[in-house]
Amino acid sequence: MKFSEIIGQKSIIDKLLNSVRDHRVSHAQLFAGPEGNGKLALAIAFAQYICCENRSEIDPCGECRSCAKYNKLIHPDLHFVFPVFRKDKATDPTSNLFLDNWRVMVNRSPYFNLNQWLSHIGVENEQGIIYSSEAAEIIKTLSLKTYESDYKAMIIWLPEKMHMTTANKLLKMIEEPPEKTLFLLISEEPDLVLPTILSRCQFVRIPAIGTEELASYLVHKFNIDNARAAEIAHISKGNYLRAESLLNEDDTRTGNLKRFIELMRLSWVRDIISLAEWADNIAGTGREAQKRFLNFSLSQLRENLMLNLGQEANNLVFLSHDEAEFAKNFNKYIHTGNVEALANEITLAYSHVVANGNAKIIFLDLALKVTKNIR
Repeated sequence: MKFSEIIGQKSIIDKLLNSVRDHRVSHAQLFAGPEGNGKLALAIAFAQYICCENRSEIDPCGECRSCAKYNKLIHPDLHFVFPVFRKDKATDPTSNLFLDNWRVMVNRSPYFNLNQWLSHIGVENEQGIIYSSEAAEIIKTLSLKTYESDYKAMIIWLPEKMHMTTANKLLKMIEEPPEKTLFLLISEEPDLVLPTILSRCQFVRIPAIGTEELASYLVHKFNIDNARAAEIAHISKGNYLRAESLLNEDDTRTGNLKRFIELMRLSWVRDIISLAEWADNIAGTGREAQKRFLNFSLSQLRENLMLNLGQEANNLVFLSHDEAEFAKNFNKYIHTGNVEALANEITLAYSHVVANGNAKIIFLDLALKVTKNIR
């Protein structure tokens, strides 16, 4: 992965390059920011640049022995940790068991989310976790000498998914790693990362991709006209995954919109029996899918409120065509008098899903609370 292959993020790339030129590369860094902004791609490119044998001022060469192996993610001094699932209840798995799947996924595109990763390994209804057994594997791996490069790179994708035991066992290793060891943590929810881990990392805020940069990339990759690319880049708010799903009419987004519309309509007419069936239906999906629906619902509240407040003229409404069609009549029901209460209930449901609560109870309770607040 080269910096030149990353969508936008020029200011962040410049900062990373300057840290190498000035010999001020922090041994532990946490790249944090929203989904679909290229955090993982940046981390891989940064590690590759540091280990490149013939790097330029702005990019790894892409051709040396080190780059050839980085391009295939098979460099012996490049290590990955990511959420996985337990096949056998008797043992906690480590990332190494899924490394071949991971390489296929990342080589296809380093822009993906947890739900897509779990779907790739065939467990979209499970919750990905970095299990406690991973800590011993990390410590063992990093205690060995480097094989080919001066630096060992440990990229931990979504450290917020670490089991508490894992995080606690890694504290000393992250604070005092072996010489020339680089920890790169990639987080979408840094508030959920153990504070003692955060305090040991240099925090690098990665923003959403710039609208113009994203639009330009969409024109080049998907061969669409400038106007369509600009529209999609605006709606996606710098999230490449959302932009891609808008182009492909992603089934997940369409399904979430259908569920949201059903919830709001049934709540308005106070059809409790149908709401109970709605709750049973979504309870049958995986927890990651449930969390994505709740995040989608929060975004719909925000966009409908902005529409209600007349902010469309100020380019502050970000809705796809089918979302906008529903919002034409629905936005009047989301206003300053109820949006905070509705958002709080959805956020509470999200926290209960994260805590492995009973999904049927969580979503029935949410539906009843929406019924109370929608009028």
